[in-house]
Amino acid sequence: RYYDQLCSIEPKFPFSENQVCVTFTWKDAFDKGSLFGGSAKLALASLGYEKTCVLFNCGALASQIAAEQNLDNDEGLKAAAKHYQFASGAFQHIKDTVLSALNREPTVDISPDTVGTLSLIMLAQAQEVFFLKATRDKMKDGIIAKLANQAADYYGDAYKQCQYKDTLPKYFYFQEVFPVLAAKHCIMQANAEYHQSILAKQQKKFGEEIGRLQHAADLVKTVASRYDEYINVKDLVDKINRALTAAKKDNDFIYHDRVPDLKDLESVGKASLVKSTPVVVPLSQKFTDLFEKMVPLQVQQSLSVYNQRKADQVNRLIAQMREATNLANGVLASLNLPAAIEDVSGDTVPQSILNKSKSVIEQGGIQTVDQLIKDLPELLQRNKEILDESLRLLDEEETTDNDLRTKFKERWQRTPSNELYKPLRAEGANYHNILNKAVQADGQVKERYQSHRDTIALLCKPESELNAAIPSANPAKTLQGNEVVNVLRTLLANLDEVKKEREQLENDLKSVNFDMTSKFLTALAQDGAINEEAISEAELDRIYGSYKQKVQESLKKQEELLKNIQNAHQDFSKMKQSNNESNLREEVLKNLAVANDNFVELVANLKEGTKFYNELTEILLKFQNKCSDIVFARKTERDELLKDLQQSIAREPSAPSIPLPTYQTTPAGGSKPAASSTPTPAPRTMVGTKPQPPARPPPPVISAASSPSSASAPSGMAAAPAAAPAPTPTPAPGATAPAGSTAPSQAQGPPYPTYPGYPGYCQMPMPMGYNPYMYGQYNLPYAPSPVYQNPGQAPYPAPQQPGYPFPQQPYYPQQ
Repeated sequence: RYYDQLCSIEPKFPFSENQVCVTFTWKDAFDKGSLFGGSAKLALASLGYEKTCVLFNCGALASQIAAEQNLDNDEGLKAAAKHYQFASGAFQHIKDTVLSALNREPTVDISPDTVGTLSLIMLAQAQEVFFLKATRDKMKDGIIAKLANQAADYYGDAYKQCQYKDTLPKYFYFQEVFPVLAAKHCIMQANAEYHQSILAKQQKKFGEEIGRLQHAADLVKTVASRYDEYINVKDLVDKINRALTAAKKDNDFIYHDRVPDLKDLESVGKASLVKSTPVVVPLSQKFTDLFEKMVPLQVQQSLSVYNQRKADQVNRLIAQMREATNLANGVLASLNLPAAIEDVSGDTVPQSILNKSKSVIEQGGIQTVDQLIKDLPELLQRNKEILDESLRLLDEEETTDNDLRTKFKERWQRTPSNELYKPLRAEGANYHNILNKAVQADGQVKERYQSHRDTIALLCKPESELNAAIPSANPAKTLQGNEVVNVLRTLLANLDEVKKEREQLENDLKSVNFDMTSKFLTALAQDGAINEEAISEAELDRIYGSYKQKVQESLKKQEELLKNIQNAHQDFSKMKQSNNESNLREEVLKNLAVANDNFVELVANLKEGTKFYNELTEILLKFQNKCSDIVFARKTERDELLKDLQQSIAREPSAPSIPLPTYQTTPAGGSKPAASSTPTPAPRTMVGTKPQPPARPPPPVISAASSPSSASAPSGMAAAPAAAPAPTPTPAPGATAPAGSTAPSQAQGPPYPTYPGYPGYCQMPMPMGYNPYMYGQYNLPYAPSPVYQNPGQAPYPAPQQPGYPFPQQPYYPQQ
């Protein structure tokens, strides 16, 4: 079945390296490989290669099934012969097609030489099975000898092919097969000589009998000496030796016939009962094409147009026949036929009316029509709901798409829903029109039913009530057996026959089905394009040509019958006496006949309407699935696009750049630094980390300060900036300041107070001026002064004496 599936999809999919590239890998069936190299394998992107390898396995499996059969019964022999021939055909098919399927050198197991040899081996085994069957059935020795000789010939050909090919002997499989083929060749030839010797004995050719038995004995002796480990021929050797001994004994004592040489013996004839079974797709009887409806787009379009042409032609022919039938029924109803010729007594219900009444009652009568009319609104409402729900899905998705497009404007980059849904909306509008037309048709049927409902109800009544409802009339004379009546009856019978033929013809037209897929596929493969109109017209003419002719013949025949019926009815009306009672009775009978025709037509129309709504439901469900699928796909696309837009918005800067403070951007000299192109990140709050000290400002610049040594400088000279005294640690008790130590030119250490526990903390004194109102300032170990001098004022010198080693005394304010 897999092989059948491959064959069925091959013309539908362009399997190649450039289009549908599917790689198939197979290992060589006979090359077992080496320890380091592995077995040989081939991978190709070719469906033909896959088919070849699968068919090779099919042939191998068939040979295994045949080898496992029980050859002691007829069923086993038949099955073995069948499978051997199939295997031979499979290998022969590979031999004929492998090179064209691969377009390159194949592996050895599927090369033409190998599969050709395998095909011969399978054929030889099948021939041997027929030899065994003939032996088992005790057929004539001449036939058995020919079958055995043909099997020996097949085995010999296979052995020669194995021997002459350079590539085959190196494989272990063929190394094992060589001796078996040679032994089988000798055994089959020995059997042929044995049975031919029996035939010679029957023909009183005792010398030929001995010569053939001697040849057979030599052959089996060769097998026993060379190939005894492969095939046991002990029974055959004993049988031939016994026959040879008996033949020699009889010839020596009785016949004294000359034993001819082997070269002088006539060759044994051959009879082949086997042949390779050709590979015909499908191979399996249970095969089902999984891709039956999958065809190329051009073929699909051509099939759609062809089906429309076919439906139009069939509907046109059926409409012609139905119109003709309605015309005939109308003419007969206007003439009150056949009720007029049946109602010759004037007081009973005509048989045709009774038959019509019975037919209406059997079909359910007026209750059937009421039920069918009651079901139509439910079916219609169901279809409307399905269609409305489908369009609602489209409307909701389109509204959402428009809202998002308005919100995101040019960022919402995808196809607008109103453009994407145009084909679906056009299809939905078409379904709306179909439903509207169906509603109009339902209204017409209901109106027609109401106009004939009373008469149809009258037909549904029992015969007694029906007879009472029909007025009676006493005819003036009896027309029973009149020639005009007989002519009318014959014409009406012929018209009924035409109607029945027309119904059968309509059924035949509806049942005709022909698959054009193969023709379109063939045209596409040959020409690369499909001339749909020419192919479809030719095929439709071929299929429906005979039906068209039958329809025209039916219409012509009805036209002639109606003309003759009208003429005969005129004669019948002249012979029949007319009065008011008879005219009223005839009018009632006409109405009953018309009611029957309307009932039949109404039931047919209502059943067609029910079928139409049910089929439309399936179509609308497919349409709904199509709408829901595309809406789901659009929703998924919308969600992904929204996610991308949100991520892109989140990556944008959330706040404007904050400029650096002036004390960080302006250096001590007051020059403005160059603008930096790097944006300043927004300030962040570090959660859970140790607070950092504020940024360290640059050291202060004191413009008018001087050292004590510069106090006597002239007032006209600018005083050099004096630095605060160098911070020195508090000396130990009794220590003195080092002699000759001078104050540095600038204060050292951080100019801004730091805090204990923070990096950069250092207890260095700040520059400090003299404040007479600050008590105990000399007792403080270089406490920084909170008071700064005015610009241009020289600071007071800092104290140079060390601090006291004893604790500081408390300060008591003066009274």
